[in-house]
Amino acid sequence: MTVVSMSAKEFSRLDVLMDLEARRVTVRDACGLLRLKRRQVFRLLKDFRARGAASLISKRRGKPGNNRLPQPVRDLVMTIIKERYPDFGPTLATEKLRETHGCPVSRETVRKWMIEDGLWLDRRRRLPSVHQPRNRRERRGELIQIDGSKHWWFENRGPQCTLLAYIDDATSQLMHAAFVPSESTFDYLRETHRYVAAHGRPIAFYSDKHAIFRVSNTAADGGDGMTQFGRALHELNIDILCANTPAAKGRIERSFGTLQDRLVKEMRLAGISTIEAANAFLPGFLADHNRRFAKEPISPSDAHRPVPQDMVLEDIFAWKEERTVTRNLTLQYDKVLFLLEPTELTRPLARQRVTVIDYPDGRLAIRHNGVDLPYRTYDKLRRVTHAAIVENKRLSEVLAYVAQRQQERDEQRSAKAPRRRGQGERHMFKTP
Repeated sequence: MTVVSMSAKEFSRLDVLMDLEARRVTVRDACGLLRLKRRQVFRLLKDFRARGAASLISKRRGKPGNNRLPQPVRDLVMTIIKERYPDFGPTLATEKLRETHGCPVSRETVRKWMIEDGLWLDRRRRLPSVHQPRNRRERRGELIQIDGSKHWWFENRGPQCTLLAYIDDATSQLMHAAFVPSESTFDYLRETHRYVAAHGRPIAFYSDKHAIFRVSNTAADGGDGMTQFGRALHELNIDILCANTPAAKGRIERSFGTLQDRLVKEMRLAGISTIEAANAFLPGFLADHNRRFAKEPISPSDAHRPVPQDMVLEDIFAWKEERTVTRNLTLQYDKVLFLLEPTELTRPLARQRVTVIDYPDGRLAIRHNGVDLPYRTYDKLRRVTHAAIVENKRLSEVLAYVAQRQQERDEQRSAKAPRRRGQGERHMFKTP
């Protein structure tokens, strides 16, 4: 007598029947334990006395199910899959069998057959993803992880906003942080300017693959393949590295988890509900946070490099674009017409390239060979009034411009112009 292949339910029934046969339990108790009627219990007991424990094993054990598809159907389905869809998953293969071949086999059946034929691995047999720990950098300033966390930092007391954080990889020290309405290029330019002014130039920044940090469109024909943020770091000889997964920059991800717990509660106790108040609160909180959680670096030397004296950080961390000056000494930027003042300096610049410098605080400069050029503005998004034309000293240029653009009342901004999130109020008129 073998009982190796018996199920747990069958073993439970065997135990009760053995007790009943030895009169350790009554028939009434056995009915309660087995949840069967007396007639069924006596039938099981009779078979048990005749054939032993084997009588409790289902007679369908090891036999194909009544609803099992015929073997020719299985052979046909697997032949189609192996010939046409060997690298498809069960769900997609099932869809193609139904749509293309008129074979309505269930997804689970296809999955089972693909596993049996070695075309698919179930979750239990797949190798787990490997995330090996990475050693910290040895020196402070070798690698600075940067990222933004959008969260309800003020809970229900204020709007949702984003915390930009700069964390040193060697020490887990929060080097700099700032609250902003949302992540934008101007916000990163402004806060990175403050970081470099305070600590110097690190070896590299480590970020995600946000469009602020890298050009994601590999098919782009124009440009130099560098974002405005990347251009600023290139001028300072700072590298930017992009992580493939969030786990790769785990230090800053884990720090955000701590900040979303501790910082939120600390600001609740302090009654903070605005971005301005939160930014004023951050320095004291960061000092206490670093005292608790920062680690000592392996090497005592600091990898931050000083900023060369000939570099002006304010100009480096600004949005820069080149424009061509027309014969009428005008140029366009951000759907605005700029009129260069006709001077000995600007008259030779017709058909020449100049640089438009858009600062995060809203100021704007037009520069050529390091010299700021005097200009006036004419905003083509604004409706031209008679008074505006009369007051303009350069009537002919403006009228020519209006005649050329009078059909273009498009309210959309230029696709190449920077988004204004994170930028101060625009100062459109420059004093010569």
